[in-house]
Amino acid sequence: MPELPEVEIVRRGLEPVLNGNTIAACHLFAPALRYPFSANFCTLLDGGTITASRRRGKYLLIDLDNAYCLIWHLGMSGRVRIYRADDEERHARIKHDHVVFEMSDGSVIVFNDPRRFGFMKLERQSDLDASAPFNKMGPEPLGNSFNGDALGAAIKNKKTNIKAALLDQNVVAGVGNIYACEALYMAGIDPATLACDLKKTHVEALARAVRAVLVKAIEAGGSTLKDYRQTDGSLGYFQHMFGVYDREGKPCPDCTCDVIVRGGVQRIVQNGRSTFYCPVRQK
Repeated sequence: MPELPEVEIVRRGLEPVLNGNTIAACHLFAPALRYPFSANFCTLLDGGTITASRRRGKYLLIDLDNAYCLIWHLGMSGRVRIYRADDEERHARIKHDHVVFEMSDGSVIVFNDPRRFGFMKLERQSDLDASAPFNKMGPEPLGNSFNGDALGAAIKNKKTNIKAALLDQNVVAGVGNIYACEALYMAGIDPATLACDLKKTHVEALARAVRAVLVKAIEAGGSTLKDYRQTDGSLGYFQHMFGVYDREGKPCPDCTCDVIVRGGVQRIVQNGRSTFYCPVRQK
């Protein structure tokens, strides 16, 4: 599933095409993705001018001049393609193209989702902060409100492992399995440690690591493991910089662990998800 860096890259790709532009026509080629489309979905979008495009956690938020906001989640396999007005293929549909926005400047935005776990829905902008999941969502890890104190306050009573706590979107927004593993590795924290047992110095190091890992991933265009692509179709490259994720049995780049003696990067299952870590560096 795309995590914060991948969604942010998509947002940045969409921004110059969306902001200030008008949706000339909305087309649906499926009755539902993860959820059914509302009966007035295209009616509310047709003729709407985009006033802002932003991100909250793993969600794209597109504000319209009619006071509605398009909430867009990419799901497991969702891809966004942008065709410019002079692209010969801008009106050609391929399999699993489920939503198409024709813009007033001639460009076309296409949402392709083979597994249909993504979704789009409309919410009034005034109701957005009070509606799920945003009403309980934690701080943005790249924002000024996220730091060691904020993270410490969010996890001080959590008797779950710190890896699971990082995946809790009410603790911090947008962090998923890949970047939780990488942040814990960078901070040198055992993923099995109970969140409530972390010392203040470790919490501060983890908050810094979360931010640093996400920034590096965005700079690298995100991580492409299976389905993710940038809006121009290119791949992300952060997967080539992983310290531990999906590197079971391999040496980690920043410590002296011996693969023959120690076995290299280890994989365990926590809360139904694979966790990759270095038992030498992460204690």
